[in-house]
Amino acid sequence: MTMLTITNLVKSFGSEAGKRAKARSGSSKKGTDAGQDAGPARVFAVNDISLEVGEGEMFTLLGPSGCGKTTTLRAVAGLERPDSGRIVVGDRPLFEGGSTRHLNVPANQRGLGMVFQSYAIWPHMTVFDNVAFPLQVRKRATRPGKREIQERVAKVLETMELGHLADRQATKLSGGQQQRLALARAVVIEPPLMLLDEPLSNLDAKLRESLRYELKRLQRDLGITSIYVTHDQIEALALSTTIAVMKEGNVLQTGRPRQVYETPNSKFVAEFIGTSNFLRGTVAGREGGNVDVDTEAGRVRLESSVNIPVGEEVIAAVRPECLEISTTRWGNRPNEWAGTVTNRAFLGDAVDHIVRVGQGSLRVRGNPATSIEPGTEVYLATDPSKVTLVPVG
Repeated sequence: MTMLTITNLVKSFGSEAGKRAKARSGSSKKGTDAGQDAGPARVFAVNDISLEVGEGEMFTLLGPSGCGKTTTLRAVAGLERPDSGRIVVGDRPLFEGGSTRHLNVPANQRGLGMVFQSYAIWPHMTVFDNVAFPLQVRKRATRPGKREIQERVAKVLETMELGHLADRQATKLSGGQQQRLALARAVVIEPPLMLLDEPLSNLDAKLRESLRYELKRLQRDLGITSIYVTHDQIEALALSTTIAVMKEGNVLQTGRPRQVYETPNSKFVAEFIGTSNFLRGTVAGREGGNVDVDTEAGRVRLESSVNIPVGEEVIAAVRPECLEISTTRWGNRPNEWAGTVTNRAFLGDAVDHIVRVGQGSLRVRGNPATSIEPGTEVYLATDPSKVTLVPVG
């Protein structure tokens, strides 16, 4: 079942440059036509995107700052009014904008749970009162009784492992406990959809990693459909059922984490999700499902079902962890290149080697037990199935 449907959503803002241009034009003209030909340029924060989120999914909007992911989330929450499009949760339309119909359900009537980056807990209340508040302020017709509120709050606090802190002031909690309190307050209303806007970004690296798995467990156990916004690719890969990669208001690729990571559909996606080596070249030939590409590092064989003509310019992408390194030649590998180590870096759980191959350099990530000194001649190899074809643009 589809829990959230976003159709042709558009949200734009007037640029500051456009506003300044209009102001300058207005000050230099007289009469009713002042500024008419210098209206503010529109910047599209969300540019005609469509998404479907299945029931029970953890759906992540991933991208750099300014790509439109938070604007999309705020539009679903009712905190931003889109220019046009349609937003439906379950079978209930929350927003419809266009030439024929206008609908915009207020944020406080949408019944969605939201967790902000800043927690936004009430400092003058106890842990219990923070969680109970969204139930206590409901309209009388839908407000649970005192006993039900007590039971629901106690249950959620136990789920979040905060039951023993129910009477503590919210400001006396640690950062991780405050984040779980914010989650508890969103969950207690039993929303059909939970919206999470970079909820872990204010935590230190160690706590963020531990809460990442805790959040995944809670979402799975509670079965709440969730939209998660982050710019952290590791967070997205670890938490998500589905990832939508965004850039400049557009969704470039949507898919399962492994699918997006292993088969990116563009250079931007390959660069943003993890690290990639990009080998620019031209198609030299095709045999069955194998494509040969002549690159600056030599000939590369890869697997692709895309029918690209010989001579076409392409990019072959390979992840650093998909390359093998050795001081001895294998001799029977379809992708095997000779090179020289120019640099290395110990990362704790891995070692990165930078290897000069032909006219370019390749990054190789491998077992920390293997550390080769710069200046050493080495051989690199990878399987054709580990190389991805991406568009040049």
